[in-house]
Amino acid sequence: MSTLSTIGFIGVGVMGEPICRHLAIKSGMRVIAHDRDLQPLQRLASHGVSAVTMKDIAEQADIIFMSLPSGAIVDNVVRGDGDGANGLLAMCRRGQILVDLSTSPVELTKALARDLEQAGILFADAPVMRTRAAAEAGTLAVPVGAQTELFLQLEPLLRTFAADVIHAGAVSTGQVVKILNNMVLYETVLALSEARAIGVRAGVEPDRLFSALSVGSADSFALRNHGMKAIAPQQFPEKAFPVVYAKKDLQYAVDLSEQVGVDATGAKNLIACFDKAIAAGHGDKYAPAISLVFEGK
Repeated sequence: MSTLSTIGFIGVGVMGEPICRHLAIKSGMRVIAHDRDLQPLQRLASHGVSAVTMKDIAEQADIIFMSLPSGAIVDNVVRGDGDGANGLLAMCRRGQILVDLSTSPVELTKALARDLEQAGILFADAPVMRTRAAAEAGTLAVPVGAQTELFLQLEPLLRTFAADVIHAGAVSTGQVVKILNNMVLYETVLALSEARAIGVRAGVEPDRLFSALSVGSADSFALRNHGMKAIAPQQFPEKAFPVVYAKKDLQYAVDLSEQVGVDATGAKNLIACFDKAIAAGHGDKYAPAISLVFEGK
């Protein structure tokens, strides 16, 4: 494969901005970026990142990272709208590399990979796991779906912002891992929400309950982070990973389960809980706000 000299980055939001910053600081490569929001681009400018159009990225970048809110937006960025002339699929050249850091549906990922392959564009799905704090610290976890040769080329760049990089297998397997990670995480968050509500009504203070659980077999990342920091004190800030985003990821999990013939009852129950939280006006709050459903709020 050819030597890479310029990185393009599309989508510098909550996760994308720190990822782009780490690439700019540590990769030794020129970094150009595009986003509709100018504020993160202005902050990134101090790290040498140039704000450009998506067309500029397609023309100048050797490798393009996307960090976008949903599969639908990824699809639009790659395929464009109307006649598709404004999409990366039409604007990019043979031999370029496109990496999706977003959480996207498995079937969409496979379809995009087929279309990009026909155009001679290399593609990998590398959705990021862990929190915004991990993105800031450069300690994300990244499961990667890609051919082995491409994975080996990408790994050093991914390690500029990730502490753990896992080759999950062929294209789309990174998405499978990420989607199931979020399914297991938020089913645990649902269990913690139920436990808090039951425990309080039975006379146990939330902090004491979760502290006791943390030294028992119920201990988990979800307990120590989502449980102790959000569910116990009932603090669910906005501008964090919200209920509506979590529901999107869980719907991807349910869709995948149906495609492979598994009745994912836990995930379906969780989506119903997300729907109740959204109906109660909590959709933009930090995703553990599903706890409020059990508090009657």
